[in-house]
Amino acid sequence: MNINSAFPSTYLKADDLQGKRVAVAMDRVQMEDVGGDHKPVLYFVGKDRGLVLNKTNASIIAEMYGAETDNWHGKKITLYPARVEFQGRIVTAIRVHLDPSVSEEVQAPLASRPRPATPRSAPVEQKPSAVFDKVIDDEIPF
Repeated sequence: MNINSAFPSTYLKADDLQGKRVAVAMDRVQMEDVGGDHKPVLYFVGKDRGLVLNKTNASIIAEMYGAETDNWHGKKITLYPARVEFQGRIVTAIRVHLDPSVSEEVQAPLASRPRPATPRSAPVEQKPSAVFDKVIDDEIPF
């Protein structure tokens, strides 16, 4: 028996990703009481449990798709487990990244932001990180 199954959670946890990167489409954000605080919870299309948004993940999504959460519906992101520092300890948490299957057209607003002036040189082709080359989109139980 997996001990984590003995303590089911209302919300998505890093263990639920089973060490995989998972592509999801966002459905809605609702404010809910979580551990005595009122926090935003991001729900996904076709999934039962939501992700309690921390400031880091909320800021990343807002940078990709804008600050208005009503406009996030149907937009794709990738969830992945990452080792992070939390309250002085290293723990596994869920982080978000732009889903690599999203077209360049959607990504264009990020690229069109003004950049600091730099000396002119030949353009450098940037490749997406190899870490996100393989995204799992199978049935993760959440």
